[in-house]
Amino acid sequence: MAAVSPPRPPSPREEVGAPKADGRFAPKPDWLKVRAPGGDRYHDLKRTLRELDLHTVCEEARCPNVGECWREGTATVMLLGDVCTRGCRFCAVTTGDPRGAVDPREPEHVARAIAKLELLYVVMTMVNRDDLLDGGAEHVARTVRRLRELRSDILIEALVGDFAGKGDAVDVCCDGNPDVFAHNVETVRRLQRTVRDVRSSYERSLEVLARAKKHGQVFSKEPGRRPMLTKSSIMVGLGETDDEVIETMRDLREAGVDIVTIGQYLRPSPKHHAVLRFVEPATFAEYELEASRMGFLYAASGPLVRSSYKAAEVFLRSLLDDAGADVSASIDERLARAREEAQRVAQSISPPGGLVPASSLVRGR
Repeated sequence: MAAVSPPRPPSPREEVGAPKADGRFAPKPDWLKVRAPGGDRYHDLKRTLRELDLHTVCEEARCPNVGECWREGTATVMLLGDVCTRGCRFCAVTTGDPRGAVDPREPEHVARAIAKLELLYVVMTMVNRDDLLDGGAEHVARTVRRLRELRSDILIEALVGDFAGKGDAVDVCCDGNPDVFAHNVETVRRLQRTVRDVRSSYERSLEVLARAKKHGQVFSKEPGRRPMLTKSSIMVGLGETDDEVIETMRDLREAGVDIVTIGQYLRPSPKHHAVLRFVEPATFAEYELEASRMGFLYAASGPLVRSSYKAAEVFLRSLLDDAGADVSASIDERLARAREEAQRVAQSISPPGGLVPASSLVRGR
C-alpha cells in the first residue's frame, strides 16, 4: 500500500463523530448503518438468555453484528464482573477496584447456562483484573474446562487481558484448552499511550500472544487436547496511518498470531477518544489482502468487524485449506449438533439441592 501521511488532528468543530449541539453524534457513513437484529433464531436465543439470566456482551455493548452472529450460533459472555481495573480511552466499561472480589461458583453456573444454549461457538471475555494475583487466569480456565466437560462439541474462545505480563498466568489460561486464545493489541504502536491504559503496552501484548502460541503448540501434542489458535484485533480511526496498520499486522504475524480482525472504532461517548477518520470499505479490503499475503490463516476486515465478529465462521475458515469450501454447510451441520447437545444438557442437568439458583449468580443488568 502507498504511504499515507498521519491524519491532521481535527479541530473540535470538524471532529468526525463529534456531538452536535443537541448532544447527538454526527451521522455515520452509509456503510456503518445496519438493520436492527431479528429473525426466529435471534428472538429464540434472546428469550433463552433471559430465562437463564445470562446477559451477553453482544447486547450490552450494542454490537451491530449481534443478529448476524446469533443466527450463526456465536455469542460473547463476560466473566469476573463488569468493573475493570484499567481505564482505556476507547472502552465504556466501568473502571474501578473490585478489591479481589470473585464468585468461585461462576465457572460452574456460567458453564451450565451456556451448555443449555444452541450455540456452536462461545467467546468468554473478561475485564482486566489487576487486583488478582493471576489476573483471573485460573477462573477463566476453570470455566472453559467445565463447559468443555458439558459440551464437547462447542468451540470456545478465551478473549483475555494481558494478565499484567505474567507468563505463568498465560500458561494457566491456555491449560484450560480453549480452541482460540485471543488478546487484542487494540491499536498501533505509536498510539498505545493515548488510547490504552498506561499499564498496557504494545510489546507486552505481543509477548502474551507469542507465549500463548508457543504454549499451545507444546500442549496440543498431548492426547485429548485440541490445537489452539491465537487471535488479535485492531481498531482503526484513532489517528493511525494505513502503513502503521500494516506494520501492526506484521508484528502480530511475527508473534505467531493465526487470526486477525480489523474494524472501525466508534466513540462510545463524548468522554472517550475521538473518531479521527472513517475508514472506507475499499481500504479494509486492502488490509485483508495484506493479511493474506503475510500468512494469517484468516483475516476479517471491515467497518463493522469486531473482535468476535462471526467468530464461528472465522474459525472454520481458518481451518479450511480450500478457499471454495462450503462454510455455510459446515456451520449448519454444527448448529444441528449444537441443538441436540443443548437439549441433552437441558434434560440432564438440574440445579443440585442446597445451591443458590444460577439466576442469582450469573451476572445481569
